[in-house]
Amino acid sequence: MESQIAKTCQSLTTAEEMRNQTKLMMQPYANWEEYLTPAPLSIAILGELVFISSKTDFSINKNPPKDGYKHIRYPESFRGCLMQVCNSGWWAFNEAHKNMDQTRLHTMAVPDYMKTAVKILFQGNDEVVEAHLPDQLENIRVIADDCLALAESTEMRFSEVINIIQELLEACVNAEHFYGEELEKIKKELEVNKMRKQSSEEAAKRAEKAVKVMEQELKDASDTYKNAMDSLPSGWNMVAMDLVGALTESFASVVTGLTAIVTQPVAQMCNASKKVAETVKDVKGMTSSADGFDEMNIYSKSAEILTWTEHIQEYVQKSDIDWKSLYDQKNKSTKTDFVKDQFQRISCSLEKFPECKPKKKAQKLCKEAIKICKDLAKYAPDGKCEEEKTNELIEKINELIESARIFDCKSKDITKSPSLIPKPPMMFKEESKSERKSASERATENARFRIEQSRAQLKNTRETYDKSVENMEKNQKDLTEILMSMRNCELKEIDFNTTIQMLVKGMDAMGRVKEQWEKMVRFFQMVSNIVKTTLSRTLKDFASTSEKTQSLSYNSKLFSKDLLYSQAFQATNIASLVHMISATYTEVSDKYLMDRVSSLGKLMAMDKTKPEFEHERLQLQNSCDEAQKGILRLVHKNKDEFERKTDSRIKKIDNELLAILPSAAPEEMKSIQAAIQSGFTEDEEALYS
Repeated sequence: MESQIAKTCQSLTTAEEMRNQTKLMMQPYANWEEYLTPAPLSIAILGELVFISSKTDFSINKNPPKDGYKHIRYPESFRGCLMQVCNSGWWAFNEAHKNMDQTRLHTMAVPDYMKTAVKILFQGNDEVVEAHLPDQLENIRVIADDCLALAESTEMRFSEVINIIQELLEACVNAEHFYGEELEKIKKELEVNKMRKQSSEEAAKRAEKAVKVMEQELKDASDTYKNAMDSLPSGWNMVAMDLVGALTESFASVVTGLTAIVTQPVAQMCNASKKVAETVKDVKGMTSSADGFDEMNIYSKSAEILTWTEHIQEYVQKSDIDWKSLYDQKNKSTKTDFVKDQFQRISCSLEKFPECKPKKKAQKLCKEAIKICKDLAKYAPDGKCEEEKTNELIEKINELIESARIFDCKSKDITKSPSLIPKPPMMFKEESKSERKSASERATENARFRIEQSRAQLKNTRETYDKSVENMEKNQKDLTEILMSMRNCELKEIDFNTTIQMLVKGMDAMGRVKEQWEKMVRFFQMVSNIVKTTLSRTLKDFASTSEKTQSLSYNSKLFSKDLLYSQAFQATNIASLVHMISATYTEVSDKYLMDRVSSLGKLMAMDKTKPEFEHERLQLQNSCDEAQKGILRLVHKNKDEFERKTDSRIKKIDNELLAILPSAAPEEMKSIQAAIQSGFTEDEEALYS
């Protein structure tokens, strides 16, 4: 049964399946068609500004800054400034389309490099791995760096538009064109924009921290493996496998967690009802002194905590403890002593993080597990213990497993890492050779937990997606109303205040599009950094690892190979997510944006006194209106597709994995579902108080 479960889990978690799973998990946060809803509005606003600029002109250069204007080129002419905004907006959308299409073509090649890397890793010759693997990884890194440059240049184009509008509004304020309430309103808008800028700078700093987090995680994984192997008694090969499984899952959680942190603030930014200040607070990790990276790092330990907790549970046989299996007569040691050491190591590794609720919860789990291991070690040599104490221990172990499952579900919810993950290839190969019969019951229960967890996770993702689409429709309504009010404006009715309102809306809409480009920059920084870390650290470790004369068939060389695979796989996974985003952007841009951008260019070049100008203006307005509706149709089509894919994933897991498991006792299912319910739905306060 154990080997059948392992094989089925592995077939459900192939590289392709995992790439699709990542796309599903990130869909609510990375659906670009939603983020592009402000784009037609931006173009329509630019068109209106061209129209307005044909009105009488005036100077805004009354109280210029001491060191002059940094972005405005024509402070003597308000009309000239408006045309400068339109011109820079036109360039931004043109560059965005070209660069995103190049990104789509670049990222298309990454899976092929990954396939070659896997082939190199799978053949046994270490010299071949050292000679040829760096080339494949270097190819992925070059793609990431090229795409990074494209994303950065586009982000700069949108920043330019925003800076010009910001400075233009400030100049109007300084030139005393506003009074009373109107003045306060504009000042508030300028303040919000500055905060956006600040939160974007903080995101860049966090991206730098992400690299350090990743490097440290890899170093810790290698050190933990080496130290554990030195202290592991002979003949404990299976325990070594569990250790590796937990370590590689922790690393995967760190990477998916980083990807989630990169995408989520943007999803919050797009919530029209939220203030930017709240978003900055969200990003900073609420009220605790730990930031998002610290908390995500703590949550990534959940895989190890759950693995070692399950190890303790392995010795519980219904209402008794299997003392005979628990005590290793040959080495005169209790088998949970090694587990206790792992909990002590995890607890020590948590010390470096600032105080926060996840840290308290993780440390509490470790403390309880260590106490249970000490109690087991006390009675194991005698092979017996009074009934009352046995019942007390079993109860504590059951409580511990439930708490560890809740923490793991919370971790999956925070880091967005999938419940079913593949075993590293070398480890799976070794495990398949040595059949594991004793842990069959544990494997079955674990599989059940993973199935229920996957179900809850996909349900959760679907609810998030529903909310984001609902929120988008509200935003869409607001945007359409703005477009309608613009359309009703006659030239003589458009006063200075209406122009300023349009500029403010334009700045906001451009700001939203720019945020997506910032996100692209973070994505490519991550891919590039994962590969650089692999090339600089893991490959060197692999080359310098000497075959140890250990009785373990799964040695340090194979562990290094698995780490290399995990890193290459994670880099490819993010590249695949980016490919999905870039394909969506290019599709939306092709269908709904580029014709409008061309029309804007035409409008800017036309003589504003001729009737053709008015005709072109109305055409641009109507086509932007159509684009809004078109993007909404695409959102609903993608939402239906997303729902179909989540249903099909759950069905596949049920048909392939659930079908081979024996039926579960009602109380076991009740306990699993209760833990999952708590992990995915309870708020932080309730969970950690």
